[in-house]
Amino acid sequence: MPNVIRLLPDNIANQIAAGEVVQRPASVVKELMENAIDAGSSSVKVAIKDAGKALVQLIDNGVGMSEVDARMSFEKHATSKIKTADDLFDIHTMGFRGEALASIAAISQLEMETCRTAGELGTRIVIEGSQIKAQTPIAAPHGTKISVKNLFFNVPARRNFLKSNPVETKHILDEFQRVALSRPDIAFSFYQNGTETYQLPATKLSHRIVHLLGETYKKQLIPCSEETDVVKIEGYIGKPEYAKRTRGEQFFFVNQRFIKSAYLHNAVKNAFEGLLPPNAFPFYVLFIAIAPARIDVNVHPTKTEIKFDDERLVYAMLAAAIKKALSVHHIAPSIDFEQNVNFPLFDAPAAATTVWSSTAEKDYTQFRGPNVLPQRGNKEWEGFFKGLDQLPTEDSASIQRSSASNFLPEISSLKPEAKGSIKIQLHGRYILTHIKSGLLLIDQHAAHERILYERYLQPSVTKQPCGAQQLLFPVHIALNPADLTLVEAHLADIQALGFVLEFFGKDSLIVAGCPAEAIEHDPKLLLEGVLEQFKWNQTAFSLSIQENLAQSLAKRACIPAGKKLHQEEIDRLVDQLFACSNPNYTPTGRKTFIMMSLEDIEGFFAA
Repeated sequence: MPNVIRLLPDNIANQIAAGEVVQRPASVVKELMENAIDAGSSSVKVAIKDAGKALVQLIDNGVGMSEVDARMSFEKHATSKIKTADDLFDIHTMGFRGEALASIAAISQLEMETCRTAGELGTRIVIEGSQIKAQTPIAAPHGTKISVKNLFFNVPARRNFLKSNPVETKHILDEFQRVALSRPDIAFSFYQNGTETYQLPATKLSHRIVHLLGETYKKQLIPCSEETDVVKIEGYIGKPEYAKRTRGEQFFFVNQRFIKSAYLHNAVKNAFEGLLPPNAFPFYVLFIAIAPARIDVNVHPTKTEIKFDDERLVYAMLAAAIKKALSVHHIAPSIDFEQNVNFPLFDAPAAATTVWSSTAEKDYTQFRGPNVLPQRGNKEWEGFFKGLDQLPTEDSASIQRSSASNFLPEISSLKPEAKGSIKIQLHGRYILTHIKSGLLLIDQHAAHERILYERYLQPSVTKQPCGAQQLLFPVHIALNPADLTLVEAHLADIQALGFVLEFFGKDSLIVAGCPAEAIEHDPKLLLEGVLEQFKWNQTAFSLSIQENLAQSLAKRACIPAGKKLHQEEIDRLVDQLFACSNPNYTPTGRKTFIMMSLEDIEGFFAA
């Protein structure tokens, strides 16, 4: 039998290894920036073209390399930071495996110019697919300049898996932000296609956060600090009212290395318990300093996951530090001073109306004595139940509650009766009406979300944009580069929903019009909310761009719970809901209504 086990050639082995280290252009930016930091740079410049596919260039003023070191740096597992196995547990640098440059050179056309000190000749090396094409002495400034061109030129299958330019640019900006946050003492600059995006001077952490993420973060930063013999925690957390529904603004740094940890994130959320709305994520930039011997950073190729020798201790210290910061700055759950926690028995009953609101009536009238219903409302209640006893009971047997089975009744059987149908708003949240076989309870927020979703989905089908309402006074909105890139990537789809947008400068937009159905909403909050919801949907669901935008706008533009509706609005909402192709659920699968048959209602009063 022939021998089938063989050693792979170095170039193929390097390409396979590159698949772990270099997944996209953002990976190249991360590795090169970390190398520049390890070289002792005080200034780092990053430039990209064509979302990093055509060029990723980094220029630093670090110590540079000699001719021999420059050549050795492209050998696999060549490093100056590890000599023995014991050094793996005393890591003080960003990189240590010696695989970054070798992996990048295996799948690109790379050129490096480096010089150690002024007065010495530098070295220029040109490599294509791990093959050295040239190595010559040159006159070069102090530091290192690396240009990575045509990424994945020799692995076309990998290049085909890259996303659109705006998406890849966003990944690059995310990596740039993480590294820039980790070292506010270093000046960073970022250019894309010749245009300056960031110019960050060396400064303190709070200023670096504002320079990177925007001026609005000045208002929400809360300093956080705690130190023990084992661990030191410092950084900033955001005020609870600024929490967002999307992940992405949560940063952990262990010994100045960015990490991802669901376990530590849970510690932060628990510390915010009672202060955050459901499904909200607080902002934080937290630095954890711990002895290198107490962690293992060599558990993942990208070094974004680490292990602690005592995770519970770090968890407890992190939660305690955040709770202390919140208490020191007097952040506590708000108290509703409008709520009446007493149960007076002799207050005069308020007049009943056909529209009830939980925000206006919180005085527990149902506990006020034998006359639960005011006299003036008795006739209205009699009219509401009038005719229910004459309904044919055999129809109720054909319809079961949706929670009892997966069977969905015919829509025609759920529509309120055309004549004499009474629709009542309950506590500003629900719409109550009767149908042939019982009672229908509609969630107005969920129902309107379904209606708007199908309306906003139409432009992708009919190619006709939704109606836009011009604003009397256009609104200026400042966005961080990542969000601005997101808008630019999907500008045509966003405008098809009814937004009228114009780019203003390098970091802001002018909103000149909004979707007609959302004109009551603040344009700035609406657009920012749509972008946040869009990013959240990207992580939680697998949707097309049009579906994601339609779902995001419907979620942010729908009627909020607690809003009082006029009778005409109630009637129109119910009619539009049952005209939808799928009125039963919201786009995310939440029920829009529940139905109670007469049998169900009778069961409530059974002995």
